[in-house]
Amino acid sequence: MAEFARYYVMFLINLGKNFARFFVTRFNAFLDVFRVDIPKYFSDFIKAAPSFNVGSWIVFIITFLLSLAFIFFLGFRIVQLLRRYIFFRAKEVEKDQLLEEIAKQKDKVAKLTIEKNQIYSMKMSGGKVVDGGVETAKSAEEGEKVKAAENLPILYSRFAKLSTLDKKFEVDEPFIATPDYEKLKLSDIVDMFVNYAASQQHLYYEKDVIRSYFAGMAITKVIILEGISGTGKTSLPYAMGKFFEHNTTIVSVQPSWRDRGDLMGYLNEFTKTFNETDFLVSLYESTYREDPSFIILDEMNLARIEYYFAEFLSIMEMPNVDEWKIDVVSTPKEDDPRHIVNGKILVPQSLWFIGTANQDDSTFTITDKVYDRAVAIDLNKKADYFDAPLTPSLKVSADFLDYLFKKAQKEISISNKSREALTKIDNYMFDNFNVTFGNRILKQINNFVPVYVACGGTEEEALDFMLMSKIFRKLGIINLVFLKKELNGLISLIDSLFGKNKLVKSIDYIKELIRKA
Repeated sequence: MAEFARYYVMFLINLGKNFARFFVTRFNAFLDVFRVDIPKYFSDFIKAAPSFNVGSWIVFIITFLLSLAFIFFLGFRIVQLLRRYIFFRAKEVEKDQLLEEIAKQKDKVAKLTIEKNQIYSMKMSGGKVVDGGVETAKSAEEGEKVKAAENLPILYSRFAKLSTLDKKFEVDEPFIATPDYEKLKLSDIVDMFVNYAASQQHLYYEKDVIRSYFAGMAITKVIILEGISGTGKTSLPYAMGKFFEHNTTIVSVQPSWRDRGDLMGYLNEFTKTFNETDFLVSLYESTYREDPSFIILDEMNLARIEYYFAEFLSIMEMPNVDEWKIDVVSTPKEDDPRHIVNGKILVPQSLWFIGTANQDDSTFTITDKVYDRAVAIDLNKKADYFDAPLTPSLKVSADFLDYLFKKAQKEISISNKSREALTKIDNYMFDNFNVTFGNRILKQINNFVPVYVACGGTEEEALDFMLMSKIFRKLGIINLVFLKKELNGLISLIDSLFGKNKLVKSIDYIKELIRKA
């Protein structure tokens, strides 16, 4: 035992001496550079210098300068690397601090989100918000509402706003149209709206625009209003909502939108709550309502429509409206809102999407895929002021409007003369521009024209609108530099089929194409 202790002590002493010798040797070697090596370099140079000739001195000076430059560059790179390392370490420390702070903030956001949903639900149920908390309503009736709300699971639902709508419509029955309005005609509704907008909203629209709007509602759920600013693109569907006594939702499209999540919202995996957008709330509310509903996609071409609205465009091609379902969440839960079934929501037939669009350098081009599925109405000028009688709003159901649309399509049909004219125009377009009508557009024309006529217009006006917006608009993407003769021939064909200057919009559009070609 004692022998091992003496051995181990001597081992530690020798190990310490070796470490000390290692560092002393290295330190003495560093000192020798300044005490021995550098003086020796100067001594050797002094001994050799007398034997240098002119050429040797020139080479010496060049070599000396290059050596200094190399030493300076090496020192600069070492300093640079050290600074980069120090900066990198500082960034890493700052990043760790930020991640820690983000984690804390996420925890706060989760708590605040739960509190916000609770406050929102209490407000919708009759409570009052006081200093960030909820004060129970004082009256007996409000107290009962608050009590009922507290017993509901909506405070913990991941869809706070949609679940609140479920509770609201448990009490408020959906609107049912009264039979008194069954004598109404589409032309009467057009006149009523034009007068209502002028007398109540101080908005003035020409009747042909409103006829196109209603006829568009009969053939599609997507209407695009194009034109310069200040012509009433957003105001038209807004006033239409007021006219049908249901406020229109305005959704401002953002240039950053890339997918459906920007429009519908998304499930926050951290808080386990769904970020409910105004669009989703309005879409969900329309599943309860029977009156016409409108959602405005304001400046819809600030982002690519095919990105964020693609799923809606696709489902609207399905002939069975019961299949118009949009995915909301991939994993359904039992406490999800009533009208989200298996994670999907059914787009109701009482809802229309109204897009406004400007054509400038800040917007994307609306593609044929969108135009083919929508009705595009140009609003490039404001209607003149006129004195309208005071006209009240109208409370009818979307089913009643659909009944009027189908009635018009059943009772009114396109004349044989116009059908023959459409065939000749179709053949001319295909032969000269490789553009054809297609089954979808022919079906839209057949359904649009009767409704437009029932709204008080003429067959020629309806065909003029559809040809310009559905067929001749396709010529805008073709290089027409060498096709001016064919365009002039198209104008002559239209005049010969319908009468000179009958289809004013179509002819004006073709003349504008000739001017730009």
